[in-house]
Amino acid sequence: MLAKAITPQNIMNNIAYIDGQNLYYTTKKNNNGKWVIDLARFRVFLKERYGVIKAYYHLGYVDNENEKFYDQIQEAGFILKFREHNSLMRTTKKGNVDTDVVFDIMQSLYKGDIPGKVILISGDGDYKKLVDFLIEVEKFEKILFPARASASSLYKKLTAKYCVALDDHNTMEKIGKKKGGP
Repeated sequence: MLAKAITPQNIMNNIAYIDGQNLYYTTKKNNNGKWVIDLARFRVFLKERYGVIKAYYHLGYVDNENEKFYDQIQEAGFILKFREHNSLMRTTKKGNVDTDVVFDIMQSLYKGDIPGKVILISGDGDYKKLVDFLIEVEKFEKILFPARASASSLYKKLTAKYCVALDDHNTMEKIGKKKGGP
């Protein structure tokens, strides 16, 4: 079941936090490159469907070879957040952003910088404690799994009220790159 569309009467002022590594690698791996998210369409989807006023896109580290990709993310309306790494470790270390995402959400809650609720985009089970806490304090809207098959089994007890997969046919049509598109 799809969530109700956002209208001026029910604007939620939600903030999205995206585990960029999880989003990219999960969609790439599970779809053999056949389905690619159009970032601009995805940002509009987040705004219209979930009332997202800000969307933070977390990545492992800055790599000059990916500048074009970073530009695309920002041009689509996302705020880029990079994980700090020792420059000597960048080629050998995974760009794990989980702790940065958790810290940013908790810091924003503490400062009162989340006017609505949190939307989390990831299927990583490392966020389960955070999700449970946000539900408890009534600051959680939804977790969007990049692919249902790759979502952690820790989320199996979450009801549809709190989770949805981006790889269902209707959503893929809304946020996927159009054939022949850029």
